[in-house]
This record gives sequence, C-alpha cells and structure tokens, in this order.
Amino acid sequence: MTDSHGTPGGTARRGMLSAAQLQAAVDAGEIDTVVLAFTDMQGRLQGKRLSAEYFFDEVVPHAAEGCNYLLAVDVDMNTVDGYEMSSWEHGYGDFVLRPDLSTLRRVPWLPATALVLADLTWLDGSPVVASPRQILQAQVARLAERGWVALAGTELEFIVYQDSYEQASDKGYAGLVPANQYNVDYSILGTSRIDPLLRRITGGMTGAGLYVESAKGECNLGQHEIAFRYADVVTTCDNHSIYKTGAKEIAAQDGMSLTFMAKPNLREGNSCHIHLSIRTTEGDAIMAGDGPHGLSKLGEHFVAGQLAALRELTLAYAPNINSYKRFVPGSFAPTAIRWGVDNRTCALRLVGHGHSLRVENRTPGGDVNPYLAVAAMIAAGLHGIDHELPLEPAFTGNAYSDDGPKVPHTLRDALELWEKSDLAEKSFGADVTRHYANYARVELAAFDAAVTDWELRRGFERL
Repeated sequence: MTDSHGTPGGTARRGMLSAAQLQAAVDAGEIDTVVLAFTDMQGRLQGKRLSAEYFFDEVVPHAAEGCNYLLAVDVDMNTVDGYEMSSWEHGYGDFVLRPDLSTLRRVPWLPATALVLADLTWLDGSPVVASPRQILQAQVARLAERGWVALAGTELEFIVYQDSYEQASDKGYAGLVPANQYNVDYSILGTSRIDPLLRRITGGMTGAGLYVESAKGECNLGQHEIAFRYADVVTTCDNHSIYKTGAKEIAAQDGMSLTFMAKPNLREGNSCHIHLSIRTTEGDAIMAGDGPHGLSKLGEHFVAGQLAALRELTLAYAPNINSYKRFVPGSFAPTAIRWGVDNRTCALRLVGHGHSLRVENRTPGGDVNPYLAVAAMIAAGLHGIDHELPLEPAFTGNAYSDDGPKVPHTLRDALELWEKSDLAEKSFGADVTRHYANYARVELAAFDAAVTDWELRRGFERL
C-alpha cells in the first residue's frame, strides 16, 4: 500500500512538505505565499492566499476563518435561499478553515507558492457536516470501525481549446477551436501535438506531490485524460481537486482553456470513471476471493450494493443539469444500471484481478465532486455488505440495449430519488441530504428560468 503522500516504500513524494520544510523554504526566500483552500459543493478550491509569515504566526496555531456562504451559493457565487447552515437570517457568519498539515505541498506552476488543504469546523470546533471532505471522512470512519480502508483512483477527461478563457467567454462559448481537429483516442501523434501543455500539467502535478501515471488522447476533438496513481480515498479526492484547479491555471497561463464540463458539445462527454477497492488496514484485499470472476462474498455484496443504490445516489455522481446530457447510448457513458466484467457498456465495470480487483463506476462526469461520489460508493457498498445483497449475474453483451433499470434521465429525476432515499439519509444524515437536495433545486430553478440558445434558434423567427 501507499501512505497518504508517499511511495510504496513509504518515502514522501517530491513536492510534499512538512511544516519544518516549509518554514525552511520560507526562511530561504523560496516561498512567500501559502494558499489555504477547501473544496466547495461544486468541487472547486476556495480559500485564501496568505503570506507565509502570517500562516506560521496565526493560522498554524489558531486556524483561519471564512464566510460560511461558501457552502451555500450557486456556481456563479450568488447567495440563494434554502440552506439551513447559511443565510441572511443567520447573518452569513464564519466557519473555521483548519489546515491539514499533512497536505502541505509546493505549487510549481505558481511563483513562490505552497498550498495546504483545510477541514471545516464551526467556531465551537464541531465539524461542518455538509463540507464534501467531511462527508467522505465520515464514510472512511465507518470503514475504519471494521478495520478496513478504501483505495480509489479517479480518471478525469477534459477538452483543450486554443482559445483563452476570456476569448471563450467573449464568443459565448461557441465556435471554439479544439486543440486537436480529429479523434485522437490513444493517438501518440494527437498527444504530441499538445505535448507542451500536457507536459506542463504533468510536471506541475508531479512537483505538487501527485503520482502521474500517463496521458492519452480521447474521442472528442481536443479531448485528453491524465491518469494518476490510486491512493487512499481522501488523498485521491484531495489530489483530484488540486489537479482540476491546477490544470485550468496552467492552461490559462498558456493562453488556452480546458473544460471538465460533462457534456460541452454533441460529441462524447467528459467522464470521471472512479475505481474503488476495499482492503484491511494490513493491506489484504476484501473484494477478491475464489467466487465467480474472482470476487469474494463480501466483494459480491459490495458490488450488489452499488447496483441497488445507484439510482437513489445518482445526485452524488451527476450533480448538475448538464451531467445528464452524457447518458447517451453508444457514447461510452452508461445508460443501464448493470455490472459487467471489463464491459464498458455497463454503469459498473469489474476490472483487475486478485489484489487489484476493483469496481469502476462509469456514471460520474468530469463535473463530479469526487468527495461526494466516493462517499456515495462507500455507503452503497456497505449497504450491500450489511444486507448481504445477492449479486445478479454479470451482464454480457451490449448493455445499451438492455431494458432493465436506467440511470436517471434528468437532475429533476435524480433529486426526487435522493429525497426519497432512506439509504442517503441513514448514510449521510438529514442535514447533508437536505443541503444537497437544495443545491439541486437551486440549479433546477435557475435552468427553468433561463432562455437558452436552443429556444432562440427555434423560436425567434419561426414561431
């Protein structure tokens, strides 16, 4: 196994810093800024840029504070109604950003900068339960009670454009020039054509303590994927959030843009396949055994739980209006809630063997909040184990033609299932389920009120 920020041998990865190492770098004039950040509901890093001196004088011993509306706004940072933890009636007070010093690292693509992630608490020290990182940590604690740990890897796809973010905005996000003009799936030439950008991203992430495995082209024009080594689930989700922000920052520095949006056009969308396995704290595989397809009984129950809970927990996998545009037959995004052995037409794909046996959830898109999705997968797996759910036979063939249960068609459908889910409330608590239900209602209300380009094209003259 690999520790939170190390190699299989236990050595700290390049770019990771202890507090003492950071202090030495500050004293040497190498670092003058520390970014203190957390991941919000939308999966974005939010926080403050602190002077290194202030970070050590005040934040390390006492933490920092930020407005609690940061977990109660829409994607445009508008204050919205319906959140119990934060509102005008409550005065939009502060919560505490408590740095997790084990996440300290350099940020090579920014000058003289380090970054540390924070956990959120209220002023009395109690956790902010709606914080995505805390939601995942609560599920990790449930596993720890059984002597288990979860390992995960996330596979984020993105599309690169020659336009800058500002140019894209000025164009209304139409007529953008993709970095590749044809399908570059697995194409060495296709990745070579944008190697300068890919190299800057992979080099930057390596220098920030992430373990880069590979980069490859994908199906959509200008679409690529950078894969990272699996780790314990919290570390994987931390790295996911840092990478997603960092890749955008690096692209912007080069006058380009990239998007992780689930479905930016009518071609293949951006996926975020999540691989998950469970092991004992000693490193023994829980899911692998001598049953069919190499599964143990616990492994069968774990996968059965994923199937049983997928519809009611889809809100954690597909949190936005646009998320549901990915679910198109023949697109490599799932429509059927089936599992298969190395079958990419199913929502759940069993891959690996023995110690590496794991389940891949193909439902999430590039817009997913990784903490919420992985927390949902753990909760679903434990539900299957606790109720000893039987595993249906592996699906063979083309699951797009299956007439069984389907991934919810819209965010409205997913919200209804989430709000009716006893499993969601039992796993995450009523405060959390209400909080993220409100997130979906806010998005739906904004979408319902919008006049889209599609409506204008069809109706401006002809209706």
